Amino acid sequence: MSEADSAIDLTALYAMHGALRRELAQLDRVTATAGHDPRQVLATAAGWQLLKKALRAHQSAEDDALWPPLRHRLAGRPKDLAVLAVMEAEHAAIAPVVEAIDAALADPGADALRLGLLTDALTSGVAGHLDHEEDTVLPLARRVLTAEQGEHFGRVQTRRIGPDAPLLLPWLLDGADEPTVRRLLAPLPASTCAAYVARWAPAYALLDRWSAGTAS
Repeated sequence: MSEADSAIDLTALYAMHGALRRELAQLDRVTATAGHDPRQVLATAAGWQLLKKALRAHQSAEDDALWPPLRHRLAGRPKDLAVLAVMEAEHAAIAPVVEAIDAALADPGADALRLGLLTDALTSGVAGHLDHEEDTVLPLARRVLTAEQGEHFGRVQTRRIGPDAPLLLPWLLDGADEPTVRRLLAPLPASTCAAYVARWAPAYALLDRWSAGTAS
């Protein structure tokens, strides 16, 4: 199948990548700002909770609904399969860093230096993975996956976000351009779109998500 034959739409994936990069920059800011203990901020900040939930939803959707069909389509192409294996290994390396950050936040004896080292590792690890994925795997996905397979991935990612949609949907669309917003809202039920416009987006706009005490 040529790239022209595949109409796979990766809008949702790229929107998530953009949102994750935005929040990683905020995480860097929180841990680098002088005059406060970043442990006290992150432990109760909505931003950290949202970042973790979105990262988990996105990576699990890729693990379950993007890598398997891609692996099937790349059968017999060992070099391309090796690239995919690297993606899976990078995913596996991220979760332990998130867990270590949460452990440091829960440990009264953990110092800010250790937390900073861990958040730096998370930021560089996730940012590097996103770049690597966009440079190596997504071009393959565009060439070999079908539109239906791309739509399936989008549905799975939406379902993983679902329980936290009142916050994660406006979080995902924060700063997105109008075509992206329209494209991502279009498949959703009318009731969800109405809730997003009338309640979820306005409430999210008032949330200072990287401040202490904002986590629910």
